[in-house]
Amino acid sequence: MDQLSAMRAFVRVVEMGNFTRAASALSLPKATVTNLIQGLEAHLHAKLLNRTTRRVMVTTDGALYYERAIGIISEIDELDTSISSSHSSPSGRLRIEMAGAFADWLVIPALCDFYQRYPDIRVDLGVGDRTVDYLAENVDCALRGGVPADQSLIARRVTDVAMIICAAPLYLERHGTPEHPSELETKHHSVSYFTGGNNRTMAFNFEREGEKLEIDPRHVVAVNDARSYLTAALAGLGVALVPSFMAAEFIKKGELVQVLPDWQSDPIPLYIVYPPNRHLSNKVRVFVDWLVRLLADRKLDSTYPL
Repeated sequence: MDQLSAMRAFVRVVEMGNFTRAASALSLPKATVTNLIQGLEAHLHAKLLNRTTRRVMVTTDGALYYERAIGIISEIDELDTSISSSHSSPSGRLRIEMAGAFADWLVIPALCDFYQRYPDIRVDLGVGDRTVDYLAENVDCALRGGVPADQSLIARRVTDVAMIICAAPLYLERHGTPEHPSELETKHHSVSYFTGGNNRTMAFNFEREGEKLEIDPRHVVAVNDARSYLTAALAGLGVALVPSFMAAEFIKKGELVQVLPDWQSDPIPLYIVYPPNRHLSNKVRVFVDWLVRLLADRKLDSTYPL
């Protein structure tokens, strides 16, 4: 029995929850994965998994074995990577997820630089804010705004995204300029952002000289994509809370106007997240390092000169 292959198969079955998805992730026939697990149980003289027609449950022995196995596999992968990377440049498919605003404004315009540095890496970029099954979809890492809801993910906070309150001249001509945040709940209305997970619209947070307000603004339209959110603001559909890096060029051109300038809004934390128990290969490491440098150069945590 190839114990290391059996160990890898067992770890993947536990992480994926069934044999079919594990076999797909490992690019092995389901029968091969089943035989590997059975051989491992015979070798250990212990039952690691309880199987039903619908799901796989880890036994007490299986849970103990899993915790040790992932550490051993990680160390082996780290050893292999440290040797191979010293003789060759990173290569292969890199599966990344991020919101469209980050992709269009930040990452894609700079990808030529990444490709020149690492020509043997192929980036497959998933764009959107949808919920991702990192293990099932073989996603290596993601760039996400806001604290990750999934506490099992490994999250690295890299910067904050400064926010700015603004509106289109068309909106201001029709409705006037708000003088206090509370007017967004009564006299004015906003473009709202809702999350796909709970369909709740985002509250606007304001602070001035120690005074803090949380406003639940009225809205005529709510969207769940930052690019569409900006488009709605430009169309005059309401006051909007926009990432400063997205709003800056439109404010300079006069297509958006900053409002309530005496009030500050909470920045959005930006995280790079990884799936749990996934070894970071050399290609992932170089991409993350490149991305961290890129975000630092863009100074997302500061309000652009407006």
